[in-house]
Amino acid sequence: MAKATWNDAVLAESDETIIVEGNHYFPRSSLNEEYFVDSTAHTVCPWKGVASYYDVVVHGNANRGAAWYYPTPSAAAADIKDHIAFWRGVHVEP
Repeated sequence: MAKATWNDAVLAESDETIIVEGNHYFPRSSLNEEYFVDSTAHTVCPWKGVASYYDVVVHGNANRGAAWYYPTPSAAAADIKDHIAFWRGVHVEP
C-alpha cells in the first residue's frame, strides 16, 4: 500500500498506484480531497502532455504545486489518466 503524506496528513493511500519515471501516480479516488486546491500552473511533458497542478493545504500551510496530474494525457501515457503524483516535500512510502 503506497501512502503520500505531508505536514502530518495522509494525502492519498492506495495499493493501485502506477509508477512512471520513479513517481507513484495515485488514483484520484484515493485522494483525501479536503487537502487539494486547484492551481493555475501548467507544464508540458514531451511524451505525457500538459500537466495541471494542485496546491496541497494542510493545517493552514500551503505547499504550492505539490501535486500534478494530466487531465488529457497523450496516448503513450493513457494509463495515468485520473491519477495524481507528488513532489516538493510530499513523502511517498511505497
